[in-house]
Amino acid sequence: MLDTFAKRAINFNKNLGYSGELPEDFQVLNPFQDNPETVNVMEQFYNKFYSDNNKRRFIIGINPGRHGAGTTGVPFTDTKRLSNVCGIDMEGSYTHEVSSVFVYEMIEQYGGVEKFYSHFFINSPFPLAIIRKNNKNKWVNANYYDEQYLYEMTKDYMVSILKREVELGLHCDEVFVLGKKNADYVSRLNAEAKLFEKITPLEHPRYIQQYKSKDKQLYIDKYLMAFDGNGN
Repeated sequence: MLDTFAKRAINFNKNLGYSGELPEDFQVLNPFQDNPETVNVMEQFYNKFYSDNNKRRFIIGINPGRHGAGTTGVPFTDTKRLSNVCGIDMEGSYTHEVSSVFVYEMIEQYGGVEKFYSHFFINSPFPLAIIRKNNKNKWVNANYYDEQYLYEMTKDYMVSILKREVELGLHCDEVFVLGKKNADYVSRLNAEAKLFEKITPLEHPRYIQQYKSKDKQLYIDKYLMAFDGNGN
């Protein structure tokens, strides 16, 4: 089998794992080990959109949510958009993730999934779902930077992950980071990893959907302007 971006991305995901320390009341969920259907649909996705050797621009999220990539294995993609837009059905789960709504509206205006995914690769410095136990004793989504000691415990792992992601075939002259706080922490990681020449922050899709939905088109335009000349 020829080496392709798809093959490298699939192998990257299948070999993901986190065995380092975590603070009390935090857990890591690995859908690629916990759910065989996640592996199946993830393979379908990359084989459909990444079966080439094109270099791509890197869009960096925070870490997967349980209802997006924590289920589908595809960043910012819930089962609804995986089926309706990407044409890949997931039989055992049905999820709706608010960030996915914005991302796929932006992708449509960019020119559609085939064009977008031929130019861009989305992932995270911590590519597995993190959950924490809240004060009601319920497990909820968490970000890798929510607690400084969580970041410190996972920092070396994230530096190694970013290096492995770049090796999939990514441009490093400019990367796009979703979420301003995320961009601050990615800058810290990059100071150690020395991978990216320029970091361009963009507002996180969840923030836009929850707090700026009336101005959604302005943010889509901002994304498309940032991407202009880096994929078109």
